[in-house]
Amino acid sequence: MKLTFIGAGGARTPLVIQSILQRQHDVPIDEVCLMDIDSERLDLMRMASKQALAAGQPSFRVSWTTDARQAIEGSDFVVMTFRVGQMQSRVIDEQVPLKYGVLGQETTGPGGCAMALRTIPVLLEYVELIRQLAPDAWLLNFANPSGMLTEAVTRVAGFPRAVGICDDPSAMVRVAAAFCGREVGQLFPEYFGLNHLGWLRAVSVDGVDRLPSLLDEVRRAGGRVPGLPFDLDFIEMLGLVPGEYLFFYYYPKQSVENLLRAGKSRALQILPFNEELYASLRRIRDEDADPAQVDSVYRRYLQQRGETYMTLETGDKASAWHQPEQAHQIASAAEGYSGVALDLIKSLTAEGAGSLPILNVPNRGAVQGMADDDVVEVTCVARNGVIRPLAMGRPPDHALALMQAVKAYERLVIQAAVEKSYRLAVKALSLHPLVPSYETACAILDDYIRQHGDYFPALR
Repeated sequence: MKLTFIGAGGARTPLVIQSILQRQHDVPIDEVCLMDIDSERLDLMRMASKQALAAGQPSFRVSWTTDARQAIEGSDFVVMTFRVGQMQSRVIDEQVPLKYGVLGQETTGPGGCAMALRTIPVLLEYVELIRQLAPDAWLLNFANPSGMLTEAVTRVAGFPRAVGICDDPSAMVRVAAAFCGREVGQLFPEYFGLNHLGWLRAVSVDGVDRLPSLLDEVRRAGGRVPGLPFDLDFIEMLGLVPGEYLFFYYYPKQSVENLLRAGKSRALQILPFNEELYASLRRIRDEDADPAQVDSVYRRYLQQRGETYMTLETGDKASAWHQPEQAHQIASAAEGYSGVALDLIKSLTAEGAGSLPILNVPNRGAVQGMADDDVVEVTCVARNGVIRPLAMGRPPDHALALMQAVKAYERLVIQAAVEKSYRLAVKALSLHPLVPSYETACAILDDYIRQHGDYFPALR
């Protein structure tokens, strides 16, 4: 089996390699191909992964390439992790809306719109290569905004074997498993929503929903649910546990004020970490320094990103997320995207009971009130080459209304990207719940066009 990663010059690649090495006896991989159009960044990630590969005694062949056709040909799974314009474009995505008093965030609001407009045309080109060179492959999309991009692949391109993957819902399930003292596979999570806009409704163990008792336990401990910047009273009022990104919808004014007070968005916060990582790796390479320095440099990078996650947007509420001891254990054990992807690959390729991953897939009636071809993020069954969403019924009105509003925006963004339509892009932004007016939508889009330059599509 051949597993390919498109966008392997990104800083997650060493973690991906470690995850594959840890699971190589569970997942029947013969070749791992890592591809990026940036040859230098790819070379630096190859150097950063060298020690783990040497120590891990891989049973699979590893190849590194800048040739997309070579990477995709004969693949069984193609993982999309690329970012059009790299971090510099993310900075623009997030800083522009803040000028107009609107949330500046990578996937939620205008930032997600700009990223999708840049990314969808490139992603659809990769889909055509997969049709030609690996027609039976699964496309696993990690590129953001994951749900919107996955819908472009499944609904517009009509490519059936595609799913979007995000590790946020899985992290919520890991928290629940830690509180229950169980393995993740022993839980039955009921999760529904859209990517970066979802809710955990129930977590069953041995046929009993443990979510109410878990919330009682959190209350007795006097803390917050690990990883979530919400008061417990608010969660209990909703009757659902919201994902962390719903902070931007439930506290929109506070989110913007926090970012304006900080004077920067998440992209500007982590940009120095990224630059330091690549600069340090270049120095080690060019000075022929001790290779052991690579590990310490990379660990420092991961620590910097982990300690600052969501601190700006929430006004440093993140400091309260880690009160229960379980939170630290979860953070150290979590493998993020790569672990979720490899668990899914195992379920699809190995005979057995399969698993219950939370994925972005066409709705197919799973969430009542959403169209069948709407990509939703929902608990699925994955087994023996098949993925099917589980029936979630009709969500509470407040959740369904927000899903429907954001989905209307998403469908317009996808159409605007395919048709290269300025009018549709403005319409999409105008309808987003976090954008206050048509005039603001026009100003933001025009600013994106000016600042992104050639990375932005030529909208007509």
